[in-house]
Amino acid sequence: MSASPPPLRRRRRPRRGSLERPVSSQLYRGAFLLCSLPLLLAAFTIREPSPLQKPLLPPAFDPRATIALARELAAEYPDRRPGSSGARGAAQWLREQLAPFGLPTQTDTWRQRLPGLGTVTLENLTAVAPGSSPDTIVVMAHRDDTGVGPGANDDATGTAALVELARAFAKPQTEAQAAVQSAHTIVFLSTDGGAWGGVGAARFAARSPYRHRIVAVLNLDALAGPGPPRLELAGDAPRSPPPALVATAAARVLEQTGTPPQHPGLLGQLVDLGFPFTLYEQGPFLARGIPALTLTTGGNRPPPAFGDSGGRLSLHALATLGRAAQELLGSLDQGLEATQGTASELWIGGRVVRGWAVELVLVALLVPFLVAAVDLFALARRHRLRLAPAVRALRSRLLFWAFAGAVFTCFRLLGAFGSGPPRPPSPGTRFAGDWPLLALLGCAAVLVLGWAVARHRLVPRRPVSAEERLAGQTVALLALGVVGLLVVATNPFALLFLLPAVHAWLWLPQVHRRGAPARLAVFALGLAGPGIVLGSLAWRYGLGFDAPWYLLLLVVVGYVKTTTVAITLAGAAGAAQLAAAAAGRYAPYPDARERPPRGPLRALLRLLVLGLRARRPAERRLRAVG
Repeated sequence: MSASPPPLRRRRRPRRGSLERPVSSQLYRGAFLLCSLPLLLAAFTIREPSPLQKPLLPPAFDPRATIALARELAAEYPDRRPGSSGARGAAQWLREQLAPFGLPTQTDTWRQRLPGLGTVTLENLTAVAPGSSPDTIVVMAHRDDTGVGPGANDDATGTAALVELARAFAKPQTEAQAAVQSAHTIVFLSTDGGAWGGVGAARFAARSPYRHRIVAVLNLDALAGPGPPRLELAGDAPRSPPPALVATAAARVLEQTGTPPQHPGLLGQLVDLGFPFTLYEQGPFLARGIPALTLTTGGNRPPPAFGDSGGRLSLHALATLGRAAQELLGSLDQGLEATQGTASELWIGGRVVRGWAVELVLVALLVPFLVAAVDLFALARRHRLRLAPAVRALRSRLLFWAFAGAVFTCFRLLGAFGSGPPRPPSPGTRFAGDWPLLALLGCAAVLVLGWAVARHRLVPRRPVSAEERLAGQTVALLALGVVGLLVVATNPFALLFLLPAVHAWLWLPQVHRRGAPARLAVFALGLAGPGIVLGSLAWRYGLGFDAPWYLLLLVVVGYVKTTTVAITLAGAAGAAQLAAAAAGRYAPYPDARERPPRGPLRALLRLLVLGLRARRPAERRLRAVG
């Protein structure tokens, strides 16, 4: 009779608090209880804003005259690029259209360098309808285009609607209208450079004598397209138009079209607050605390200029949105609720939640990571892990990413990537779509040389123990915690892009014994946060594979601030140390006994000299054979 096989032994799970299971899952889960209070506060801030009352008089918007003006402008001046003869002709055309109304017209002329055009002359035109109050409502539309197409919809329709609204306010049609005086001063603004990043709107918001008295801005853009009515709410800073303004605009559009206007969803609004970006001209006003929004039939990105001819304009869309704009203007003129300034708000259906409450929720979601990271640091201290070599390794990575930022800045200052004003370049221009491959390759070559020097003391020279690897991960996680606090201090909404990374990478020390595939999968999961930004540019704004270059381009022109770039580079250093550990390539900074006699620069120079010396005998032999 054969002996029975020995019983199988179950693999024991590592003990909590050991080096094999260093992250306290109980403490991590318990810290999430702190999120309950911010969530409760956010729920109590949800409210349904009331729109302003309808104006006393019905709209007198003439859609057929407006569409005729739009087609005339697009046909006579199809190329209205800033600084061109078409741009000058379009400006004179607008003056002639406004002249019969008796409105004083003012011209603001300046010179500015635009990508692909050089230094050109731009003109903002304003027509002012005085009111009983110096408080100002601005109605605006950009007059230019990219020159790719005639720009009949984007934005000859907005310019034509601007003329029609100015006519209604300047020449009363009935005695009843003549008896009603505007409560506010109405400024009709025709900007230049709107298709080139909204430079005209940015100049007006920064330098106009009316800028300190503006209570609301209505931007008209692409009003006769095939798309549904839409409100654009994003700004150049994490601010939103006041709920009363948005609710009033939505109500007036609903009354005229029968359908509520679209706007970005909850995730889109969070992305726009975390990474403030817009291609419409309400952005510069919101950044300065001025209530503003855009009424359009376009999407997140203005419609393409190619094929934008007068024959494709929708009279029905122009009629309904024109009347909605006129009624919205009347509602704003009658009410004062829209003068509350700007704040951060998020729309959920027809209700709005306070931005500060959402910020509290995002900060609370960072707390469990911070608690677990600090506990991991305490465990490393209890086990007497050597953290100093890990800190020095992180310092070397920080220096390399700072070097990368310095190299990119040098190439930028030398003009290798092009230049332009600190505004989002139009995706339809060559500047936004043509990658400067030679400049990028040159920058990458310099970075490779820099990494060849930096990696000299970061590559493994011997087997790395589990304690050393855990020390490196602990230091990197603590560095990411500091990055998180810096994000909170600058823009808490940007935590949306950091939270997936920190909560996923926190478990890298826990899954390290499960093999490289599991570690790399967890690390890749953490990249979902930065991927949201690229995905938003690629999908929402239609940039596709050009999204990485466009993001770099926003840094090149200065639209993305230096503080944001510095925090991002610091986070990249911590992520690089965790990536090295996940790939099994992490090594602590070597001590004096482990370092080679030559430093990295001397070793690199020696390698180059030896290579040249070895090349010379080979060349001599070739010559002798020849």
